[in-house]
Amino acid sequence: MKFDPSQGKRLYEWYFPIAREIFRVLKPGGFFFTFASPRLFHRVACAVEDAGFYLRDTFLWVYTQSQPKAMSLHHFIWRLPLPEAVKEKLHQKLHGWKTPQVKSVYEPIIVAQKPYEGTLLQNFLQYQVGLFQTEVPVGRGMFPANLLLVEETETLLDKYFLLPKSTEDLPHPTAKPVALCEYLIELSTVEGAVVLDPFLGSGTTAVAALRRKRHFIGIEIHPAYASLAEERIKSTQPILL
Repeated sequence: MKFDPSQGKRLYEWYFPIAREIFRVLKPGGFFFTFASPRLFHRVACAVEDAGFYLRDTFLWVYTQSQPKAMSLHHFIWRLPLPEAVKEKLHQKLHGWKTPQVKSVYEPIIVAQKPYEGTLLQNFLQYQVGLFQTEVPVGRGMFPANLLLVEETETLLDKYFLLPKSTEDLPHPTAKPVALCEYLIELSTVEGAVVLDPFLGSGTTAVAALRRKRHFIGIEIHPAYASLAEERIKSTQPILL
């Protein structure tokens, strides 16, 4: 959590070879959705683009339930080698002033695509990937947009951008809602397609793929999360439409 200006550069160096491997295994025209933090998503986007992908868009996943990250300065003030009266004045003077971090309520989702062969139509007919299914339900049957909500906020926004809520409480720091992953999968793949998640975590992508009648490949290095994902996968049934 500590601010480090070099963090973005290290992230790029780490993510670039991963993006190249994803580029290698995807079919022509295949899509790569990658989540990132608002402060560092540009480094992730550059790594993905430099690996050979086209950057098609950036979706915003918006939510209201998050913790403020700004830090108060009071405990630093108390440690200063100053008289107590001076410290108290500093407290009063700096009331409300905190580190430059606001409450983060959105997460960028970089939408990348491996270059397609021929035209988009020719590529889709050959590989069954490369187009978006625009009749995937979102909001009240609205056309897909690059804003996605997973919590009810306000009537007009809900009408256009709301996805169903997730009721799961998972022991993972960056768990994604199943409905969000289902939407991205349905938007960009056909039934029977193979969905790859190189950071499977608690298994949400796999669950979403199975629920939407897709196959999946998931990679997870953490044993506890891998076990959790395995349990969730075993209990998942396809949705009957």
